Amino acid sequence: MPALLLGGGMALVPGSAFSAPATAGNLMIAPNLESFTLDNGLQVVVIPDRRAPVVTHMIWYKVGSADEPEGQSGVAHFLEHLMFKGTHDHPNGEFSKMVADRGGQENAFTSTDYTAYFQKVAKQHLPLMMKLEADRMENLVLSNEVVTPERDVVLEERRMRVDSEPGSRLQEALNSITFVNHPYGSPVIGWQSEIEALNKEAAIAFYDRFYTPNNAVVVIAGDVDVDAVRKLAQETYGKVARRAEPGERLRPAEPPLAGERRIAVSDPRVRQESLSQIWIVPSQTTGEGRTPEALDILSYILGEGPSSRLHKALVLDQEAALSAGAYYQGSALDNGRFGLYAVPRPGYTLEDMERLIATELQKLLETGVTEEEVERARNSMVASAIYAQDSQSGLARLFGGALTTGQTIENVQTWPSQVQAVTPEDVLDAARTYLAGLPVVGELRMEPPVVPDAAQSDAPQTKDKS
Repeated sequence: MPALLLGGGMALVPGSAFSAPATAGNLMIAPNLESFTLDNGLQVVVIPDRRAPVVTHMIWYKVGSADEPEGQSGVAHFLEHLMFKGTHDHPNGEFSKMVADRGGQENAFTSTDYTAYFQKVAKQHLPLMMKLEADRMENLVLSNEVVTPERDVVLEERRMRVDSEPGSRLQEALNSITFVNHPYGSPVIGWQSEIEALNKEAAIAFYDRFYTPNNAVVVIAGDVDVDAVRKLAQETYGKVARRAEPGERLRPAEPPLAGERRIAVSDPRVRQESLSQIWIVPSQTTGEGRTPEALDILSYILGEGPSSRLHKALVLDQEAALSAGAYYQGSALDNGRFGLYAVPRPGYTLEDMERLIATELQKLLETGVTEEEVERARNSMVASAIYAQDSQSGLARLFGGALTTGQTIENVQTWPSQVQAVTPEDVLDAARTYLAGLPVVGELRMEPPVVPDAAQSDAPQTKDKS
């Protein structure tokens, strides 16, 4: 399910049950969904799907890398690793073994705004999964014997996924100059020097502050009965006491900066150069009215698929680029990003890509978009929403991600009708408001070959006679 299925709207009343009926004539996402909140503040979302006796169980914590204490970048991701180390009742990776022994799948992931853990198992194992997750919500056991080696694992992960990958290094650097004051500028995995300083005390303090039921959302999708899930939730998660009040998630604002921001990463391992451009734009949470959906449609018109403007102009008509496109990253608690990119064909440069993209963007800003383009984008995006409902785990991820980034169930369910309401005027207004200024530019370049020093190359060579 694309992140675009996260629009703005009403908030749920804490402690209330929510079950929205399908609206006649309008497609709704997961119309049979129900939600309730336990006395300890934990929200539980249930999405029945009886096509197979399988259940996806996810727990989402409303904390990510953007909530980390200053100087402790990477602690959210580090704690995600440590959550698998065990509790008093289930030590030494016993949780993972119990999932595997039952033929299940499990994993976890950390983002800027949330951390999530999930298992996919046969439905008869759901009670055990809920019991295990409730246990490690309050009974995690950490010692230096497990924390120190795991910190080395994270450092190695950073070396493999970031330091040794030129594209990842560019993305990290580009983020850091896009968000210079907001914590979105720090990498989720953390800066190396700050990872090296993480310890047991930092992990436990983070755990005690954020891993509390009133800061979490449980999403269960699959062959389940809502009343049965409610009973199980009360018997497992319901026994976990609140131990913290995380409070409102206030982050430093990103101020507008005058002038150009540009960064280049050169590396001998680069085989294909590329150009990236980014603008800070409203997210589905911070955007007002139809702005988020208009930005989503704008990204589709500019750069999604073979009929998009950038692909037609740069790849097909001028044959200057191998690929070109656009994207809107709107699933964020704070502002999101709008990006354009291009990969030049041999014989063309990154400067050519920048000039050609600017030409196409200026055309759009001056003349707008057509009703036909908007209609094609609306139809494709809504169709994707329909197809995505075929994925049990995809729906669980969709609602979990939305509810941990400031959205509501109703926002997600009514997203198709929000998209259908977008007009060409909405799209042009969004483009002129947010893309008229200078973008943040990132260049991935091939490192030029080393040219021997002229004086050195002219010097006589002496053979080694040893």
